[in-house]
Amino acid sequence: MSATAATAERFDNHWSFAEEVEVLTFDLNGETFALEAVIVQEILDLLPETAVPGSQPFVASVINFRGKVIPLADLRLAFGMEAAEATIDSRIIVIEIDLQGEQTLVGLRTDKVNEVTTLAKSASEAPPSIGMRWRADYINCLVKRGGEFIILPNLQAIFSSRHKAAGAAS
Repeated sequence: MSATAATAERFDNHWSFAEEVEVLTFDLNGETFALEAVIVQEILDLLPETAVPGSQPFVASVINFRGKVIPLADLRLAFGMEAAEATIDSRIIVIEIDLQGEQTLVGLRTDKVNEVTTLAKSASEAPPSIGMRWRADYINCLVKRGGEFIILPNLQAIFSSRHKAAGAAS
């Protein structure tokens, strides 16, 4: 399957059978991202982090979430952005996603959580195959709202490639 066909398939699967999807929007480095609201478990103020020696910078620490130790991911690093200091608006979004057939809780560090909103399939498009500053396979789609684009990341691709890279390094 070509990269373009794979992107189109991922893009179509993202919307499932609905014309709209409810999302939680958040900011990273001045860009607006969105996650399907159904995977969001909780939004937390920043918590104490424990560094994990030998881990990749993308998931370099863990947090205690309701008595469970869960990884804390920094999507900035996955997208090649520079790490940033936390601000008063910084939050952790705890999500539950299927990683290699197992439901997994993961914390995502954000600059700011914005709102829960609905995005229309008709306003979305696959990421362009050229001219992107990020890996196209890390993006499910872009949704135009007002004068801006909202980026829906492909968490499966981000965490799968990072997991494979970590496995290859060990």
